[in-house]
Amino acid sequence: MNMHPLDWAIVAGLLTVLVWAGLGTRRYSRSVAAFLAAERCGGRYLISVATGMAQLGVITLVWYFEQNYEVGYTSIWWPLLEGPAWIIMGLSGWVFYRYRQTRAMTLAQFFEMRYSRNFRVFAGLVAYLSGLINFGIFPSVSARFFIALCGLPERFHVGGLPLATFPVLMILLIGVSLFFTFIGGQIAVMVTDFLQGAFVNITFIVLILFLLMTFKWEQVSTALLAAPRQESLVNPFHLGQESNFNVWYYMIGVVIMFYGAMAWQGTQGYNCAARNAHEAKMAGILGGWRFRVLMLIVVVLPVCVRTVLYHPDFAAQAASVNGRLAAIPSESLQNQMRTPLAMAAIFPAGLLGLACAAALAANIGTHGAYLHSWGAILVQDVILPFRRKPFTPEQHLRLLKLSISAVAVFILLFSILFRHTQYIAMFCALTASVFVGGAGSVIIGGLYWKRGTTAGAWAAMLTGTGLSLAGMVIKQINPAFLRSLQPHPAWGGIASLSLYLQTSFTGQEMTFWAIVLAVAAYVGVSLLGPRTLFNMDRLLHRGPYAIPGETVDAGDAPKRWWERLGFTREFTGTDRIVTYVTLGWPLVWTVIFVVGTVYNLLADVPDQSWLKYWYGWTWFILACAVLVTIWFTIGGFRDLRDLYRSLRLRRDNPTDDGRVESPL
Repeated sequence: MNMHPLDWAIVAGLLTVLVWAGLGTRRYSRSVAAFLAAERCGGRYLISVATGMAQLGVITLVWYFEQNYEVGYTSIWWPLLEGPAWIIMGLSGWVFYRYRQTRAMTLAQFFEMRYSRNFRVFAGLVAYLSGLINFGIFPSVSARFFIALCGLPERFHVGGLPLATFPVLMILLIGVSLFFTFIGGQIAVMVTDFLQGAFVNITFIVLILFLLMTFKWEQVSTALLAAPRQESLVNPFHLGQESNFNVWYYMIGVVIMFYGAMAWQGTQGYNCAARNAHEAKMAGILGGWRFRVLMLIVVVLPVCVRTVLYHPDFAAQAASVNGRLAAIPSESLQNQMRTPLAMAAIFPAGLLGLACAAALAANIGTHGAYLHSWGAILVQDVILPFRRKPFTPEQHLRLLKLSISAVAVFILLFSILFRHTQYIAMFCALTASVFVGGAGSVIIGGLYWKRGTTAGAWAAMLTGTGLSLAGMVIKQINPAFLRSLQPHPAWGGIASLSLYLQTSFTGQEMTFWAIVLAVAAYVGVSLLGPRTLFNMDRLLHRGPYAIPGETVDAGDAPKRWWERLGFTREFTGTDRIVTYVTLGWPLVWTVIFVVGTVYNLLADVPDQSWLKYWYGWTWFILACAVLVTIWFTIGGFRDLRDLYRSLRLRRDNPTDDGRVESPL
């Protein structure tokens, strides 16, 4: 057992605060709109911090720990390609703004409004199934993480009965998240996610400070320079032999970010929870700060773990960690367990408890949001459209909770049975693309192109889903089995093709080709079919269909150049300052990226120069993380106060339950 009583006390204290906060939301969650969308009362900082926490999760931490252990600081450089995309998406409110204008509670409800009821059901079912498969590995990854971090035994006894720790811990972790989801729906999920986010941001800063003071930069440099030249951990231009997280991985990531904005529905409850479309836009602008500065831990910690395992000054800790890793038969599981095992050797009592509590908060946040999302999607988008007589609010809420419970049972069983064969990043990319691969075309086309047709939507979804499913199945087949089929006259060709795809393409690359073909299908079928023009003003509640209080310029086209850039009349003076600062950040780093890239293409910059750059970058980002944490925490608590004030004044609307009464 690695945990000291002080560590367990910290974890217990966090749980106590969360339970108290969650129970306080029960009285506000009696309507369907409250359970699904928090009565659309969320402020920008509350949504930004809470959504960031819902998207974090232990699985995301393990994902980045795996990736950054392999590529070190080079994982920072190439994502700077995202800078221009962040600016465009932030100023325009790309997808988020228009989606909030539709007032849809789920993405598939928007699909019915824009396309057809049959397409809503199909898309909802695809989203639900791909989400379940993607979500299915979360409990197992989380349970193994906590077993390694806390040093829990493989078995324990209760009344003389031996029990396996792994499944019992999964049940407990799922059960805690289920509790918060049940007691208050999206309101409880959002409130507790915000509190967890504030706690985690502060904890990460404390842990990073400890790591930077414990590991001398000379020790870190020695460990980083031990990597082969073409698999460099400091020079992003020396990644020629890195087969998984190379330059193409990051370039495809930019495409997916732009194309798949809001397509992934794991946190769909937040997409409709903002007070209005402008508040949703501002939350989207602010949300980028999490991965710009607040996620510094996922770089610093893997680099320090590598230092422990490769620098002779830490030989004793390395021997302990390597000994436990050697007992794990699977290479994939070894990659997952490396960092938590090392964390137990690095952090002293107190800090280990903070790390464990932060990981638990991340786990609760993601599991709660995902349970809520996938359970709601099944009811709202697969069951509700077939219902002739509307549910009563009590029936509706009961069915939602039953559906959420079914999701919990599924992910438990899936985690027990699933065989890990690849990096988490690749598995998540491939499973998500089952829905996102086609949905991105359908969302963007539906919100921005009045020529997009229902037939085009069907073509895109079928193309993206089919290709992604094929890729996911191929990745799960044992290569030895495929080789045994190659001599077979009937199956040899298929086996050879499958083996080629399995060994030559990562999950990220398969996702990219699914996207390309889905876009072609949507545009091609829409243009080749009958010419129809959709009523976008009615869909987006503009002009004669505007709803008072939703927007200040609903029917007016932007007239000034800054309005065309995205600075509409909804922007206050403070909004403009926040936006200038937030979007100025990626602009500055884009300039640094362009200048640095050109310079490195003209001259081979030595690794020692890159080490100096990354040293300065680390401390600069840490200072920014402190400022952003203070900024977001103050803004979030202000929004939390306003949330409760708005909820007390709200009146239930039984018809606001996700139904589409008539086609647009």
